[in-house]
Amino acid sequence: MIATAETYDSYRADVHAELRSAFDGRQGMVYDLLRYHLGWVDERGNPADDSLTTLHHCGVLAMASADAVSGKHDEAVTAAAAVELAYNFVLVHNDVQAGRIDQDNDRPSIWWVWGPSQAINAGDGLHALARSVLMRMSEAGADAELVLAGLQALDRACLTLCEGQYMDLTYQDQIMVSETDYMDMIGRKSGALTGCSARLGALAAGALPDTADALEQWGKKLGMARQVREDISDLWGRSSDGFTPANILNKKKSLPLIHALQNSDTAAKRELGSIYMKRVLEPGDTPRIVAILEQAGSLDYSNDKMDQLLGEARGALAADDVALQHPSALDWATQWVVGRKSP
Repeated sequence: MIATAETYDSYRADVHAELRSAFDGRQGMVYDLLRYHLGWVDERGNPADDSLTTLHHCGVLAMASADAVSGKHDEAVTAAAAVELAYNFVLVHNDVQAGRIDQDNDRPSIWWVWGPSQAINAGDGLHALARSVLMRMSEAGADAELVLAGLQALDRACLTLCEGQYMDLTYQDQIMVSETDYMDMIGRKSGALTGCSARLGALAAGALPDTADALEQWGKKLGMARQVREDISDLWGRSSDGFTPANILNKKKSLPLIHALQNSDTAAKRELGSIYMKRVLEPGDTPRIVAILEQAGSLDYSNDKMDQLLGEARGALAADDVALQHPSALDWATQWVVGRKSP
């Protein structure tokens, strides 16, 4: 494997070129919004200063899986572009659901500029375009059976993801959510598309079914571990100061909160319940929530759970029938997806 920074840059440049090609001949209407979301243009349609598309974890997993199977990540470029578009469809819809004003790159979200109705159109357009891009695998020589299997996997993952999103939103209105329910939810919401991404990258590189199945499980567990890491980051932040609660005010049920509600003493449980019974949480509630979670040991517990999921990801690759020429690609991808914040 090449150096970490060069690996990401190589993956990103190849997927960016594939995405650009997918937009050839698509002008005006909803495509201006999609180009804006992908970072290619500003709100007026002018080219952005840095228009190279951000590569998220889904695209990285597809490329790394192909690297691991055959040592040729370029075989998975089309699949990686497709899952990146699918993930961006999720991001657009999440911005609407959460009322998030800014994208990760600090630009206003589509719904904030053009309204939630057009943002929903844009998200749906990204989903449809993802399927269209995946069908381009046939142009690179993939047979019809492989393309159909890829489409089926992508559709199944997106539907499962929607199930997880439904569960996540439903849990906002519940005080008590079990850890079992939480793990089921993130397995769908955060693991389905990452598992699909790894599977599609493996299939594009010629993996046999057992290897593709194992990489799908690896990707799913990695996506779940990433979600737990995000739960921790939302509460404690990069500097562990407790003042970056992205989801607290929306009453999201994260693993640290679930652990505290199940394991704190009666007084702490009662206090957490009274805070979450409020119609709208106040910014001043956040430091107290974090303090209760720390007292319950919820940070350490969540870190241990993330390590457990990473162990299960590694375990999925341990079977004798998993054939990998360059498994170090998966080690790098694991570190990139979970060990640092996506760029």
